[in-house]
Amino acid sequence: MQVIRIDGQEISPGEQRYLELNVARLPSGTQITMPVHVYRSKEPGPVVLLSGGMHGDEVNGIEIVRRFLQKGITDRLLKGSIVAMPIINVYGFINFSRDVPDGKDVNRSFPGKEDGSLASMVAHTLTTHILPQVDFGMDFHTGGASRTNFPQIRFEEGDNLAEEIANTFAAPFTLNSPVIKGSFRETAKNMDKTVVVFEGGETLRIDPKTVDEGIKGIKRVLHHFGMLAKAPMQQHKTHYFKESHWVRAEVSGLFRHKKESGKKVKEGQTIGYISSPTNDYSVKVKSPYSGYIIGHNNFPLIHKGDALFHIGF
Repeated sequence: MQVIRIDGQEISPGEQRYLELNVARLPSGTQITMPVHVYRSKEPGPVVLLSGGMHGDEVNGIEIVRRFLQKGITDRLLKGSIVAMPIINVYGFINFSRDVPDGKDVNRSFPGKEDGSLASMVAHTLTTHILPQVDFGMDFHTGGASRTNFPQIRFEEGDNLAEEIANTFAAPFTLNSPVIKGSFRETAKNMDKTVVVFEGGETLRIDPKTVDEGIKGIKRVLHHFGMLAKAPMQQHKTHYFKESHWVRAEVSGLFRHKKESGKKVKEGQTIGYISSPTNDYSVKVKSPYSGYIIGHNNFPLIHKGDALFHIGF
């Protein structure tokens, strides 16, 4: 049976362990640690990573992992192991921020360096202590910068395991999403590991429907790999998108959306408006594609070029 050893501590089959990985210190001298929960069945099976809070203000992901653990589902594992990390970016979380205090994005800082920037050190901690121990992972995110994402699972076509996980997760939307340079998924791929990403809701707000979708998806995946005895049935059709593109603002002004995430749209359909505060102009925002809105901007003050609607097709 696979040995799980994290930060020098070995977790045996049938054991549960809570660990805190040291990352760095605040200027005050306070040590910041990354929480890790490990749950092992006595029977061999996949080692699955559940992670949230890569961006500190994306609380839906944190809540999904927290709620999953709270339900005691890990006590019913038939085989395999779960490594659960509710908050990866503790620095961003305590500062209500997407990034770490040095302004860098952890999810663009992989594989990281032990003596690098703060974001790089956080990334290095995952790369060295966590990724070598797991077989695959589900990483939970939300829309950023006042943008709402409709519940969706993202994977890269060509990764057969990722496609299997995404299809089993059965989110309302499934999206082909190539890995990004410097991301957690890219580093996992380079280490022959598979990580899929769940997106839902927006920053600094807990959306109960998104959290519910995330927990149900986790259960379906664990059941599929024989780790749980049962899982919720899929209650909705899953829409699959091979491509997605952002619709951006042609002018600056006050933005209001006529359509929102989850809605079907047709090419040329008016989906929003941008108006001058002084009523000098009002411009229709039209969809250049037929498909579904997988994310939309909620912020009312828009600059030319800002992302407004993310459309999958």
